[in-house]
Amino acid sequence: MTSAKASEAGRCPWPGEDPLYVAYHDEEWGVPEYDDRALFEKLILDGFQAGLSWITILKKRETFREAFDGFEPETIARYRPARVEKLLKNPGIIRHRGKIEATIGNARAWLDLMEKGEGFSDFLWSFTDGVPQRNKWKSIAQVPAETPMSVSMSKELKKRGFKFCGPTIVYAFAQAVGIVNDHLVTCPRHKTCSALARNQNQ
Repeated sequence: MTSAKASEAGRCPWPGEDPLYVAYHDEEWGVPEYDDRALFEKLILDGFQAGLSWITILKKRETFREAFDGFEPETIARYRPARVEKLLKNPGIIRHRGKIEATIGNARAWLDLMEKGEGFSDFLWSFTDGVPQRNKWKSIAQVPAETPMSVSMSKELKKRGFKFCGPTIVYAFAQAVGIVNDHLVTCPRHKTCSALARNQNQ
């Protein structure tokens, strides 16, 4: 889609014209996610994004999934040093030792949270009382990098043993998984994603 057509459609401008990025915006970004494992995967990928652009991660997502056993926390939690070294040699992912080791630690933190019966999804959605925050931004310039909600979520995640989950990373994560609806009000996906929220459809 050309810039003119994108403008006419009212789509958020950040995907530009990259087909992969546009598809991500139109099909995934902002859709409320409630699956524990899927939420774990997205948080990990947002952690890997730190210092990079999301399109870089998006282009490597399938390789990431293959390298990290489909982001199954039960499997990742058992990774040993030899597996870390193998991952560091994989050119299809971001070869950052700290982020790879954090992924293993985060998988263990996820398992601990799940075993206590809290549930990862319920834990994350509790920061908005189970209902997406529906913002009404008219321009990208209005969208914040972090909010009191993301600061609070980041603090609680860290308390439970998660790493690479600062307030900015957490806010980007919350936007992506629909905990926050930050599609611009001119974007057709703003209304669509709001309608998909679980608590509003019950």
